[in-house]
Amino acid sequence: MIQAFGLTSNPRKELPPAADDVSFEARAGRVTALLGAPGAGKTTVLRLMLELQQGRGITHFRGRPLHRIAHPSREVGVLLGDVPGHPARTVRGHLRMLCAAAGVPVRRADEVLEAVGLVSLRDERLGTLSRGMDRRLGLACVLLADPHTLVLDDPAGGLSTRESTWLHGMLRAHAVQGGTVLFTTADPKEAARTADRVVTLEKGRLVADQEVAEFSRTRLRPRVAVRSPHAARLAALLAKQARTSQRSVEVVREGGNRLSVYGGTCADIGEIAFRHGIVVHQLADEIGDMGPGAGFPAASGTRDPSLAASGHVTGTHRTGRASRPAEAASSLDPSRPFVTDPTALTAESRPTLEPGSLSGAPEEGAPEQSVDTSSTSQSNDGPLAEAAVPLPPRTLLSTSTRTVRTLNALPPLPPPISVRPAPSPLRPLRYEIRRAAGIGTGFLTGAVVLAVSAVTAVVLARIGHTPQPRLLAAWPRELPLPPAALGAGLLGALAFGDEFRHPALAADRGTVPRRLGLLAAKLLVSSATAVLLAVLTIGCDAEVLYLVYGRELAEVPADWLPMSASWIGLVVGCAWAGVLAAGVFRSTTAGLAAVAAVPILVVPLVHQLVNGPSVRTAAGLPMRLREALLPRWPFGGERYLEAALKVISQPVGGALTLSLTALLCAYLLTGLRSRFR
Repeated sequence: MIQAFGLTSNPRKELPPAADDVSFEARAGRVTALLGAPGAGKTTVLRLMLELQQGRGITHFRGRPLHRIAHPSREVGVLLGDVPGHPARTVRGHLRMLCAAAGVPVRRADEVLEAVGLVSLRDERLGTLSRGMDRRLGLACVLLADPHTLVLDDPAGGLSTRESTWLHGMLRAHAVQGGTVLFTTADPKEAARTADRVVTLEKGRLVADQEVAEFSRTRLRPRVAVRSPHAARLAALLAKQARTSQRSVEVVREGGNRLSVYGGTCADIGEIAFRHGIVVHQLADEIGDMGPGAGFPAASGTRDPSLAASGHVTGTHRTGRASRPAEAASSLDPSRPFVTDPTALTAESRPTLEPGSLSGAPEEGAPEQSVDTSSTSQSNDGPLAEAAVPLPPRTLLSTSTRTVRTLNALPPLPPPISVRPAPSPLRPLRYEIRRAAGIGTGFLTGAVVLAVSAVTAVVLARIGHTPQPRLLAAWPRELPLPPAALGAGLLGALAFGDEFRHPALAADRGTVPRRLGLLAAKLLVSSATAVLLAVLTIGCDAEVLYLVYGRELAEVPADWLPMSASWIGLVVGCAWAGVLAAGVFRSTTAGLAAVAAVPILVVPLVHQLVNGPSVRTAAGLPMRLREALLPRWPFGGERYLEAALKVISQPVGGALTLSLTALLCAYLLTGLRSRFR
């Protein structure tokens, strides 16, 4: 079950908070509707419950707050809008990717597809789905980890009647199996049809918490809709007939030629119109909504719904039973507490009498003196409408204790709500592989890189004056980086850029968790992709050069091993720079710009620092490093260390190492800041 206590959003300048001290329960095995007009604070309440927005209050999901649950997706399924997946990803691929994030078997994707009726559309792209199919996919994502609680924000919005019926049937089936369902809606009729309990919000405050039967009785009234060119005459005849038969009938002029008749039937109205020769254009039974603010005077100062039910509405003809006096509609002071059962007050919860505030206090052992509330006006505030007993404005008498408690003592504020980062995927490497392979962007980028590299190599060979290593890498001196390095950097930037653009991993939070496990998975997958791209580029260039110009230009250089290490290090370093920069700046464009900035900006800066004027130089540093470190490496490991030092000592290698170090530190600092915020 869900227990929400004192949910209050932070104030918005001069405006009142969007949610103000909202407390309610949603029990297991039942469907609870959070009802309110647009702007009533429904979505804000959900975001406070899910710790997506700062404020005050606490929400327990089966006795624990969300941040104390080890795997939140397995306890609470959330749908706050459209499915934010990549439009080029297939339905089945999207669910399989989320299976790795939730740590559930991949077969679960096919199970939920069958449950929501999307088996025939499993190979469709997300961007081609209709509104109804998108809602089905959203429900499949919610049910993927088999959570106990479902929290949905206006799930039937924009759906057809058939799709809405199916959706609410799925929610009802989940509740029947023992789960908890909470959804928001702005339609009172939808709440009455589909929910077991209705919690009503108005202007950010809780104004009603009712069982659906009581909600329907107090908020929804059956009526007969009548359209006639002689609406005024028909209204007078209906009022006269009601007085004659001593029946309670209310006729409301809706404007123009429309009437709403409460307490009558289509048959009676039709017979009266026929007998008096009145033309009727419409005669139909309807369910009348009393409006979002009707019946809650304590919160909004509107009229008492009991008065509306008895005919005290502007522009109505009221006949039959006498109505209640208008004075009975006065609302209670919102600052006064109220209880549903006066006998439930205990010595701990009852405020006691101040000395001297009431004369004639009973002696100990005497019968308890009751407080007369018969003359106090009652408020129809939700489920407390008929049983709410207002307490006196200052004190109550209690014989169980003589302690003094004043109502002026304010209760402690609810605990603050901190926005917490989304949890990392439980299987990050599997998740990243399915994310990267689920769309064709990586394969298309690789094909373009190979084609551009081959054409560039052919052109450079025709022009001449290009060294053999640069010819095989298709890297002219005029370009800052070869096509393979730029392609690897773009793929690395997409690894985080797509996450921020289409946050499927943290759909309810709109961001990507900055966890080392996810970062390591992205770096590992981008490294493998970069190595594959580097090897394929050299192989394709060599093959094309052999086919066009012969064996002479396709020969392997003598020092191919250190050159290969430098080449692979360059491509992998560009891929890592793209990953880290996109993770820091939350943009694919920023990640690619950081890759291009290494040879354009960082390399000249490093070159100037190394070769600039100075009092002392680091001449002989490689020799001293070799003497200090290399003899200690067993099995000839000094050769590999010497090769790595040579790569780093190059201008591009040193600049790339410096950039990677700075980006990694920035990523770690931003991750720590979001964790301790």
